[in-house]
Formats: sequence, structure tokens, C-alpha cells
Amino acid sequence: MVPDFVVTGAGPGYPERETWTRQMDFMMSCVGFAVGLGNVWRFPYLCYKNGGGVFLIPYLLIVFVGGIPIFFLEIALGQFMKAGSINVWNIAPLFKGLGYASMVIVFFCNTYYIMVLAWGFYYLIKSFSATLPWSTCGNEWNSENCIESFHHQNCNNASLANVTVSGNMTCAELADARSPIIEFWENKVLNISSGLDEAGSISWELTLCLIAVWVLVYFCVWKGVKSTGKIVYFTATFPYVVLIILLVRGVTLPGAYDGIMYYIKPDWSKLEEAQVWIDAGTQIFFSYAIGLGALTALGSYNRFNNDCYKDAFVLALINSGTSFFAGFVVFSILGFMAAEQGVDISQVAESGPGLAFIAYPKAVSLMPVAPLWAALFFFMLLLLGLDSQFVGVEGFVTGILDLFPEKYHHRYKREIAVAICCSLCFIIDLSMVTQGGMYVFQLFDYYSASGMTLLWQAFWECIVVAWVYGADRFMDDVARMIGYRPFPWMKWCWSFITPCVCIGIFLFHLVNYKPLTYNNVYVYPWWGEVIGWCLALSSMLCIPVSLLYKLFRAKGTFKERWAHLTSPVWGAHHLEYMAPDMKSLSSLSPSTDDNKVIIFESVM
Repeated sequence: MVPDFVVTGAGPGYPERETWTRQMDFMMSCVGFAVGLGNVWRFPYLCYKNGGGVFLIPYLLIVFVGGIPIFFLEIALGQFMKAGSINVWNIAPLFKGLGYASMVIVFFCNTYYIMVLAWGFYYLIKSFSATLPWSTCGNEWNSENCIESFHHQNCNNASLANVTVSGNMTCAELADARSPIIEFWENKVLNISSGLDEAGSISWELTLCLIAVWVLVYFCVWKGVKSTGKIVYFTATFPYVVLIILLVRGVTLPGAYDGIMYYIKPDWSKLEEAQVWIDAGTQIFFSYAIGLGALTALGSYNRFNNDCYKDAFVLALINSGTSFFAGFVVFSILGFMAAEQGVDISQVAESGPGLAFIAYPKAVSLMPVAPLWAALFFFMLLLLGLDSQFVGVEGFVTGILDLFPEKYHHRYKREIAVAICCSLCFIIDLSMVTQGGMYVFQLFDYYSASGMTLLWQAFWECIVVAWVYGADRFMDDVARMIGYRPFPWMKWCWSFITPCVCIGIFLFHLVNYKPLTYNNVYVYPWWGEVIGWCLALSSMLCIPVSLLYKLFRAKGTFKERWAHLTSPVWGAHHLEYMAPDMKSLSSLSPSTDDNKVIIFESVM
């Protein structure tokens, strides 16, 4: 017999939780959130960096031992508890710090991720011109070293050092030459300063772009899942249309075959390197959006009997499939760029913002009818990021609203909560539209929602569900929802395999920690790293601090405190689905207070 547990808010006036209009709304929202910019720029880069096609071996292995088990765990937990990322941990209240940690992480993500959208929106606007501004020199932001075509192939002979090969430049001077696309990115868009300690002025153009995307996010989210579920039909599917168009165009370009072969050709020796396995693990946690609490929030709007087990596998297949497909698009274009410039593909392939705002704009500028391709690409970039952004905001707002009892809710509670969230993030974002903004952006990106924070979060999620609540017990709960027991593999992963994978990769990250740099040149000052670690620890410490606080505040012996604080606090819907032989409890007298608490023994 397990300990007694508590049911809260079981009165007849207890409001039912909002649900998706159709189950496909949930699927599309999950696709929109999990399939984002990381699939398009990070996965292909990691593939080429870690041995091409051979990277798929550790990637797929960790998908099955880490990605899918935790992805399923988060969705199932949200669906079972019918709560956002904080209240979902009423399943073991002592570990509610997990909810607070995920809220901190997703808040940081919402804050800095939107900058990529602001930059993308800026490029989209600039695409509507006869000549793309980043394709030519001679603009006010270009330096004397700007050169449109490098012609390195004409400088292969050392005796040609003083021969003029491009513009007024000699072969010897080509080493210092700068591409117009890099100068547009650094001198015009970012107007980047010399370091983190030099904030500089605010860019009014970027600020306007930032306001525009935040307003867009607000009106996508303010009415809840009923509206969000409809919008993602467009924002989640249109990028696939653009990717297919870009692939068809990409494979017809000269050099595309070499680029694709570079992407998929396996280098078996790479399997011996630990870094390959680490990259595979962190990429899965990033692209599957694990540990952010948003999947839990989306799952909480499902019907109680929805088959979330099947959904988890379908969504995982879509996510990883998109990553792999995007690789063909990326490397067909990079192969063309390498052939055009006469250099090796490794010299044109970059990661992160460098790929999105340097390599891609360069690629589209070399295509016929360049402005059309540029507008198409940046519109896709905007949509890829937008659905991830507003589902992230949805997850954060859901968690906040779940903290407040229904009787304290205002008629326009959601609209107000979303407005406060967007406004607060926007104020912080103002530090990222300054001349030193890129350094601030990288601090957030490297520390606040890094691999380490997500791995730490995933490790504790597995421990709480498998060892505190009980893996077998949760499998029974899942069986109640979907009508059958999932394959025991899930239980084994939650209990042993996934926590070991998470803590192993986490420790490797810690041991091989390297100070943050920008472009491998600028090294962040010590106080910058301190700020970064504060961002990381602000979420990671939520779990131990909350646990210790609750234990010290409770009364009784340690065993009594533990038993009390790990006893689940059930919601009203559990009466109907989990205790059918105790129907009398759900038909309380109309005069019963809405907030009455009922204690009864588990019948599980």
C-alpha cells in the first residue's frame, strides 16, 4: 500500500482545463516547437564535423536511449497531471524545483531566441530590393578591404604575390580581404563593438524589428491553445515547402553533388572520439526541446485518453527526419558555394548564426533572381523560429497561470500574463540590440539554456519519476490513459540508461569546459563568465535549493517528512479516471467549498 495522497480542488465548480480542438493541433504545435532553427543549421554542421553519415550511429542510438524516453515522459506527465511545467511536479511535491528550473530555462530561451527572429526579419525586409545589400561593396558600412570575388585559384603560384587579381588587390593582400556579406552582418546589422564592456548605442532598426516580432508572438499566443493550435498549421508546414523548393534548386547547382557526398560520406574513425557522442547527445536534447517544460504544457491540453505513446514516436521521427533532410538542402548549397569560391567545403561550412546570416545569404546572392530566393529563405527562417518562440511563451505562461487558484483569475488573465511576459523579455532584449548585443546574446546562448542545464534537468526528471514516484507506478498510470502498457524499454530507460547517459555527458561537458569566445578571437572577461555561470546556476540550483527548503520547513522525522512531501497531490480529473469505484467522492454536495481537500487511500 502506498502512502495516502491528496486531491485538491475536487468541488463541483472546479473548472475543466482547456483542450486542443483537434488532436492534430497538438501534433502540429509539437512539430512547430521542436522543429526549429537548430534542425536547419546545427544538425548538418555537426554531421559534417563528426564524420558525415557515421554521426547518425551515435545520434540514433541516443535518440532511443535518451531522446524518445524523455520526450514521451514529459508529454505523458503533462497529459496525466493536466498541469503546466510547475504543477505537474505535484506528482512528487518535494521536487517542484524541477518545475521552477524549467520555467527559468524557458524564460531565458524566450528572451534571447527571439533575437534570431529579429535579425531574420531585418534581412527579410532588406531582401525586397533590386540588388541585395550584402552582395556588393561600396556601401557606407563597407571597409577598404571589402571584395566581392576572391579568385583564390589565380594565386596558387607563390610568384604571383604582387599580381592584381581582383579589384585593386594583389594576391598578398587577399589574406586581409573581407566579404561584403560578413561586413553587412558585422558592420551594418550588428554594428559590433570591441567587446562586452563596450555596449555602445541601440540600433533603432533592430529595435523596430524586435518590436514587430514580439507583437506577432503576442497575438499568436494571447488567446491560448485554441488559436495557437490553428496558427501552427501554417508556421509548421510552410518551412517544409520552402526546404523542398530550396533542395530542388540546390541539387541543380554546380558542385551540389560534392557537397552532398561530403555530408553523408562516413568517416568511421570518428566513432572512437568521445566528442562525437557528446555532440550527438546535446543535439538531441536541444532539438527535442527537452527540459524546457513546454512539452509538458502542450501535453496538459490533451484529452486524458490520448495515445501520447504513439505521438512521441511520430514526433521524434518527424524531428530527426527534418534534421536529416535539412542536411541535404544545406550541403547542396554549401557545395555550390565551395565550387564558386574554389575552396574546400569545410571552409564555407559554419555553425550557428554564422551559417544562417553569412553562408545562406551568400548562397542566395549567387543565385539567379537573388532577391526572390533571399525573401523565401528568410521568410522560412522567420516561420521556423516563430512557432518555437510562441510555443515557448505558451509553456511559460501556462506554468505561471497554473500557480494561481482559479478564484484569483481575472477575466483577461491570459492576455495580461502574456503581455507582462513579452514586455519583460523585450526590456531584457534591449541589451541585445546595442553594439555589444552579440556578446550578450552569446552569453545567454552558451550558458542559460546550454547542454549542461538541459542534461541536469533531464537527469532529475528521470530520477523523480522512476525512483521517487516509481517507474512501474507511472507505467500503470500511462496504461490508464492510453489503454495499454508501453514497451518495458521505456521503464528501463527512465530507471537506469537515460540518467547514466545524461550524467555522463554532463560530466564530460564539465571536465572539458572551455571559456566562451566570440569568433575564436575575442575572449570574454572574467566578469562576463561570472554572469554566464549565474545564468546557468539560476536554473540548476532551483532543484537542490527547493528540495532542502521544503525538507527543513516540514515537521516530523526525516522519514515522515520524506513520505509526506513525496505523496502526490492529485487534481479533480484523477477522481474520475483513477478511482472509478469511489464515485461518491466526485459527487460532493453543492455546498461543499471549492477548495476542500479530500484525503483517501490509493486504490492503485
